[in-house]
Amino acid sequence: MPDEEQRGYPAHWEADVVLLDGGTARLRPIRPDDAELIVSFYARVSPQSKYLRFFAPYPELTPRDLERFTHVDYRDRVSLVVMIAGAIVGIGGYDVIASGEAEVAFLVEDAQQGRGIGQLLLEHLAQAGRERGVGRFVADVLPENRRMTKVFLDVGYAVLREFEDGVLRLEFPIAPTDTAIGVMTAREHRAESRSTSRFFTARGVAVIGASRREDTVGRALVRNLVVGGYTGRVYVVNPAAEAVAGMPAYPSIRDIPDPVDLAIVAVPADAVPDVVLDCADKGVHGLVVVSSGFAETGDEGRRRQRRLVGLTRSYGLRLVGPNCLGVINTDPEVSLNASLSRIMPPRGRVGFFCQSGALGVAILETVARRGLGLSTFVSAGNRADVSGNDLLQYWEDDPDTEVVLLYLESFGNPRKFSRIARRVGRQKPVVAVKSGHSSQGFPVGQDVKATGAPRAAIDAMFRQAGVISVDSLDEMFDVAQVLAHQPLPAGPRLAVVGNSDALALLAADTALSVGLVVTATISLGADAAAEDFERGLDQAIDDPEVDSVVAVYIPALDTTGEDVATVFATVGEQSDKPVVSTFLASEGVPELLRVPDVAGVAGRGSVPSYPAPEAAVRALGRVTSYAEWLDRPPGTTTPLDRIDGPAAAGLLATWLPTGDDTSPLSAAQVGELLGCYGLSLVDSVPVSSLEEAVAAGERLEWDVVLKATAPRLRQRPDLAHVWRSIGDEQSMREAWTGLTGMVDEAGQAGFVVQRMARPGIPVMVGAMEDPLFGPIVSFGLAGPPSDLLGDVAYRIPPLTDADAADLVREVRAAPLLFGYRDSEAVDVAALEDVIRRLARLKDDQPDVAVLDLGLVMVSHSGVEVLRATGSLRRSGAARSDRFTRRLTAPSASDDTLFGS
Repeated sequence: MPDEEQRGYPAHWEADVVLLDGGTARLRPIRPDDAELIVSFYARVSPQSKYLRFFAPYPELTPRDLERFTHVDYRDRVSLVVMIAGAIVGIGGYDVIASGEAEVAFLVEDAQQGRGIGQLLLEHLAQAGRERGVGRFVADVLPENRRMTKVFLDVGYAVLREFEDGVLRLEFPIAPTDTAIGVMTAREHRAESRSTSRFFTARGVAVIGASRREDTVGRALVRNLVVGGYTGRVYVVNPAAEAVAGMPAYPSIRDIPDPVDLAIVAVPADAVPDVVLDCADKGVHGLVVVSSGFAETGDEGRRRQRRLVGLTRSYGLRLVGPNCLGVINTDPEVSLNASLSRIMPPRGRVGFFCQSGALGVAILETVARRGLGLSTFVSAGNRADVSGNDLLQYWEDDPDTEVVLLYLESFGNPRKFSRIARRVGRQKPVVAVKSGHSSQGFPVGQDVKATGAPRAAIDAMFRQAGVISVDSLDEMFDVAQVLAHQPLPAGPRLAVVGNSDALALLAADTALSVGLVVTATISLGADAAAEDFERGLDQAIDDPEVDSVVAVYIPALDTTGEDVATVFATVGEQSDKPVVSTFLASEGVPELLRVPDVAGVAGRGSVPSYPAPEAAVRALGRVTSYAEWLDRPPGTTTPLDRIDGPAAAGLLATWLPTGDDTSPLSAAQVGELLGCYGLSLVDSVPVSSLEEAVAAGERLEWDVVLKATAPRLRQRPDLAHVWRSIGDEQSMREAWTGLTGMVDEAGQAGFVVQRMARPGIPVMVGAMEDPLFGPIVSFGLAGPPSDLLGDVAYRIPPLTDADAADLVREVRAAPLLFGYRDSEAVDVAALEDVIRRLARLKDDQPDVAVLDLGLVMVSHSGVEVLRATGSLRRSGAARSDRFTRRLTAPSASDDTLFGS
């Protein structure tokens, strides 16, 4: 691929995008060889649209027009085009007219208007303008061009309007405000949700590659659709057959006389691109490609998969797969089993996303056995296009999905996942299995070198987003059964009701390990009957000191316990507190003591039953933690004063190294950068001689420290590199002699003289840019104990005030900040302010590779930053989706789960 110098523009200016109706398109800068495409595009534009664009009749473009349209400098003149099926359908551009100000305009083909193309062009032009130093757009619009005026007014910027000489002039700054980002995020959600819903609501499905042989993949797909009770029309495509499974076979999908929404593709890998073109010509919305032979086979397969994704998106289609099991929708109005699984799961409230086909079959078998019930299911195979993020966008609005389950094998766009999951988790619980961890702690399929994020940062991302993280599929289903059938607990107080003291003790021990508090134990005796359990459960549920109940039962010999199971189900249906149960050594008792609803699905109040009390209590513990997260206010991103992001960006533009090199920041540069975000370093003076040290002490009016700055000395736990409380020249001479003697033994080192900080608790606050996560902020107490014990907490910006508070309190040593053992509590509010400012800096400035406040002293009267270091590296496209909507580039999709 050509580099930026050859192209003239950054690679991330090219993007696959989702339109408002769920279709896809390709957005890229215009090129000199686009002249013929522009002529064809302009010929399809109506005279009225041409008039509204140029304020006069303009039937054709002149050669001079074409030259100006297609030859831009990608700096003061930038033009972007939107393409579908190789044709330009929209064009937009800006021309700089004054310093920091540019005029912007669009033209969209009439047949494509109303799909959000103008909005996408404006978003991407604004981002390109910001990168090129443009801070303000102006646009002249005819008053009757209401649709274009609406594009500008609805984007979320503060638009000023003036009317002069029959023309409406719109002016607005293009800095990414919270309102503008909110508008963009809402549009992204609607578009990606609609794009995904097309797979589940298809009214016509074609199986391409259907075979007359019973033992083939294509025949299995047809059978599963028909046997699953699909309510739409099923078509089979096989050019070598007249009929398949009693249905007429068509030579090509083009030959099917009726509309087709979804195509299931089961042809050899090298034939799939031709199928894509046929489907695009037919007007198909989505493809489920079960064919193998792509990224799972090696380098050539990965290249084939990249071409497939690029082709599919460029023709307006979305893709599940390749090498996938398929998709399922249990809604009786659709009853779609577009998968290789013979099992049509029961109708339920749970949406499930996974990757592996073999695992998908096992999941569906487990779902059926547990009576859990699914709303929709996707097993995405190589997940080259449609990903977990797309499904989260869909499930957020789906009234039939109340619980989301994700089996995660690798990460692609965790920053976007975190953003979406935070929002979804406030409405419905998200449970995730983190599978396939390598020895380094990173998911299989993800290059460990690609991310510097520690495993703890991944865990923190889940906690911050409210995701219920579990370690196995069994535990996922354990938790899902509580979420799907029981109310959320109001707190951590647990009652144990049972006929076995041994099981009750196991339940109590497990409760302690998962953060629950046993406030009531009701022992019913070994010979307890059903009515005893009913009385005991009622007592526990009525107890105001109880938030949830676990019932443990060992049946007597020669009994099935069915009468007790009936009591559990009946009481659970009536309870406003969650109830779970354990039947030990009991055969014939289902894993869900169900109360059927009108659809025959296990209803709210059905009581989950587990084979051991530990599993039951662990599931309650996970659900209780989620309920506590849900009850906590999400916090606010209240504006911080003394923030000057543009000034910081200007500084970084002059400091950034060329290429991909990492460049350290000097102490002065770090201080200047921090100052742009309201942070300051304690005064310090670098010195190289005793005379300079004495002069520095006098300048700082003494009460100073002398420090050796070599990293190998700074990390010493005995702090021997620091000489404190220097109040005069004689004390400085003694300090200099002592420290230089130590340095002579350790090798060369620099020195600084620094004003003495107030006594307090030393902490560290760090920020880094990760290739996948984007910005990461860390916090811990400074010094070897935190290093040795790994007592460091992480969060993903942007941070709310609640996020900062949680970050401080998450480390195990946090009590030291709050008056531990009668010590004086420190100014935690000031510390949280520092964290939020550093997080804001890192969120605003992706070119800051690392910024560590390695020593921050927190006292009862405030915070002082004593040491800070940093480095820069060009971020390129690492955060290119921050202010513009885009799908993950096909080249990045081979090893990503949350690709879009």
